[in-house]
Amino acid sequence: MKIFLDSADLEEIRKAADLGICDGVTTNPTLIAKTGMDFKTVLKEIVSLIDGPISAEVVSLDAAGMLAEADRLVRIHDNVVIKLPLTQEGIKACAKLSAKGIRTNVTLCFQAGQALLAAKAGATYISPFVGRLDDVSEDGIALIRNIRSIYDTYDFNTQILAASIRHPRHMIESALAGADVATAPLKVIQQLYAHPLTDKGLASFMEDWKKSGQQNI
Repeated sequence: MKIFLDSADLEEIRKAADLGICDGVTTNPTLIAKTGMDFKTVLKEIVSLIDGPISAEVVSLDAAGMLAEADRLVRIHDNVVIKLPLTQEGIKACAKLSAKGIRTNVTLCFQAGQALLAAKAGATYISPFVGRLDDVSEDGIALIRNIRSIYDTYDFNTQILAASIRHPRHMIESALAGADVATAPLKVIQQLYAHPLTDKGLASFMEDWKKSGQQNI
């Protein structure tokens, strides 16, 4: 499973890049707004830091406006993926962009029927929101499994991008459910390698090495 960073914070993105395991970045209007910077300026910085798919979301609500924005965004860098809302207009724009060979990420997916439509429209990625479904007492991971079953049955190429990841368990469960990608905040990615027994074991090893009287290898 690929791991994307869900952020527009340039310092966070630099830290993720240093880890060496970040395959791409997803952004949205909320994350961009938090930076206080111009959208295109942020996007240009991100593509310079991460060599992978960078999702940039349109803000128009009609297909014509989405296509116009997409045309401007893809000119910034080849790694830019156009992020579209899962609405009728978004699906229309997705089909037109896909026909041109432009990569898309259809977002705000909350049920399998929506994912089916996105795949039919040729979406590169579908983004089911795991955490937001859990927030309203629905099973977000079950949605990942259902989409996986549909896509495998009909041999769709659309990749499942698990989004709205709230904690490490979401990451693991998404991987077990067959997600192709999971996008998460930096703090969640960092929690994946943290375990108290790892810390305890390392401290024990270092203490035993110190007692041996040997220097660094």
